[in-house]
Amino acid sequence: MSKLENRVALVTGGSRGIGKAIALALGKAGCNVVVNYRKEQAAAERVVAEIRDMGRAAIAVRADVSLADEVERLVRDSERAFREVQILVNNAGIAGAKPFAELTLEDWNTVLGVNLTSVFLLTQRVLGKMRAGHWGRIINLSSVAAQTGGVIGPHYAASKAGLIGFTHSYASLLAKEGITVNAIAPALIETEMITSNPNASTARIPMGVFGSPEEIARVAVLLAESDYITGQTVSVNGGWYMT
Repeated sequence: MSKLENRVALVTGGSRGIGKAIALALGKAGCNVVVNYRKEQAAAERVVAEIRDMGRAAIAVRADVSLADEVERLVRDSERAFREVQILVNNAGIAGAKPFAELTLEDWNTVLGVNLTSVFLLTQRVLGKMRAGHWGRIINLSSVAAQTGGVIGPHYAASKAGLIGFTHSYASLLAKEGITVNAIAPALIETEMITSNPNASTARIPMGVFGSPEEIARVAVLLAESDYITGQTVSVNGGWYMT
């Protein structure tokens, strides 16, 4: 039996790209999955259908995870369907590429709201039941931008760097409670966010190719299965940034 058999996973931004790949991989690993989306209901329902075809339970729930009341509804609907969220994958994110000299406070707040504040809101909301059950997995999608500055802008880099500090803090606070907190820092994974950005060139990658969403999904499953990995940032970047 899989270590994740019948665990309940919530994947934000799960209708496409990296989120879709992670949702499908967790379903394949035995999880029942909540697929969160903001706009693309049809795409989210297709992911749900694929997971159900694996013999797992899945639902799609619309929510803007940067808003506290919508986070509350998202988790409440998840708990109504599955009792509790045991694996939280904070994947939802936006880029907002723009020349740095043109960035406004609105740009800054919008990107940090989706990429960083949402992670705080969701984590705080699900932690009560994770702590009561002495088991939980929180996986945060950071970026090589946190480590190098990236190709999108300082607002995006700051939001993703914040996730690494967030991961370290919660991991140390929860280490004795059966809850692990880790981050994944991808670089130039072949998704719409990357292929639509003219600055995102394979020339920046030592391996010379874009990565696939499935590469990230495999790491997410590893982190969900592990009882002993916590507080780590796993870089999946084709050699762009080496620790």
